[in-house]
Amino acid sequence: MELAAYANFAVRLVNSEEPERGTDSLTSVEAVRTLFGPSSQAARLADEADLPRLRAVRTRLRGVFEAAAEGDEIRGVDLLNSLMIEYPVSPLVSGHDYLDDAGRPRWHLHLADNAPTAAANFTAVACMGLAIHLTELGADRLGICQATPCRNAYLDTSTNRSRRYCSDRCATRANVAAYRARKREEARRAAPAA
Repeated sequence: MELAAYANFAVRLVNSEEPERGTDSLTSVEAVRTLFGPSSQAARLADEADLPRLRAVRTRLRGVFEAAAEGDEIRGVDLLNSLMIEYPVSPLVSGHDYLDDAGRPRWHLHLADNAPTAAANFTAVACMGLAIHLTELGADRLGICQATPCRNAYLDTSTNRSRRYCSDRCATRANVAAYRARKREEARRAAPAA
């Protein structure tokens, strides 16, 4: 797995709560395991103690995305660095399942899942992926959806740095709302004064 892909772990954790809507899907050990995905060995460590730990990390990661979305790169990086100091990663070289034409392993880096808890493992991996994404593409590539009331985090991977919404659904909803607002304003201006 490309290390930058681990940044999606951060997005999944942040988006497990929708504060504007009052929803939180991080309510069970099974929800913690789901965050990891089906092939994770670290997910087997998940227990009830991971729920409050991951909720606390989620709040801190949301702060990283919000700072970046507000253009405060320094604060975003400081928040991310504090998480990475608290949750260090252990990289290792792997060649599993990837062979070149000569049958030799294609060596690549993975992040070891050797942390003592599922929450510590998930946090270390998510933060490292986010750090790679931020350093390779820029802090302005971390965003918070601009559609009301959505406040989901996203990673902007567009070629022109233009992403403003977490999904096509939110983009469509925002565009429709803007269109309707324009039409109402046009109708208001065209109406005779009473």
